[in-house]
Amino acid sequence: MPELPEVESVRRGVDEWTAGTTITGAEVADPRILGTTSQRRIDPSAASEFVTAVTGSHILGAERRGKFMWLSLGEGTVHSAGGVAAGQPMPRPELGILVHLGMSGQLRIHSSGEEIHRHTRAILHLDSERELRFVDQRIFGHIGVQPLVHGYGRLVPASAVHIAADPLEPAFDLERVVAELAKKRTAIKAALLDQTLISGIGNIYADEALFRAGVHPFAVPSRTRKSRLVEVLESATKVMSDALAVGGTSFDALYVNVNGESGYFDRALLVYGRGGQDCVRCGTEIAKITVGGRGTHFCPNCQKPPRYR
Repeated sequence: MPELPEVESVRRGVDEWTAGTTITGAEVADPRILGTTSQRRIDPSAASEFVTAVTGSHILGAERRGKFMWLSLGEGTVHSAGGVAAGQPMPRPELGILVHLGMSGQLRIHSSGEEIHRHTRAILHLDSERELRFVDQRIFGHIGVQPLVHGYGRLVPASAVHIAADPLEPAFDLERVVAELAKKRTAIKAALLDQTLISGIGNIYADEALFRAGVHPFAVPSRTRKSRLVEVLESATKVMSDALAVGGTSFDALYVNVNGESGYFDRALLVYGRGGQDCVRCGTEIAKITVGGRGTHFCPNCQKPPRYR
């Protein structure tokens, strides 16, 4: 599943092409995309309600928290690509189009009239003679209109109100997160994947952050020095920033940016996916274990097991 850098790469592309435009119409080719992975039985009226809700709305911008992305919608005339006239306050958005990419979802920008991919599930028609298409081969993602509510210092879609701030947004409070992390008695790898504690970190970047900080995946946060926890979170921020700089991590053609290009941070991964290979630091064979049901890669020498007294 795309993690923070991949979703942010998509968000930036979507924002560049859609901020300040008007949704002149919409199509839902497959109503299942309006549901979730656990609920795909959709009321027949859902598609028409979605089209009615978004048509005529102005896209103020594409936003993200962790792995969640949404288009903030407003009303009234939009005067510039930034969504408002110079020197004028941004209209307060009340609705958003939440887009969850899942494991196979893509947002692609096309010119009107271009051939439609057979896995296209929904289309937003824009006044710029372009279309924003949601393509999802396996239908693991979903899209829908939701009210925006306050959560962790900003407006977010209602279904994401429980999602904590991520390391790349202003609302992220390192001191608070460290204090909460220090209470955890589970494996630190599992704690890093808890999106209610810190959002955006998934399996790839958790492994990479722990390796860079020299912390074993089974280390228990409540029994680990806070300075070490700070190192882990700072490493996570750094590795995700580095990944973002090159468009994220792509292992197959299912993850692409809005223009269809893949990210290539997979070339810089130090432990994730390298089980059985030599550690780039010490030459020890990279091990693969399971932590919290997730495949986990680490170096037994660089990340020694914790010793608790």
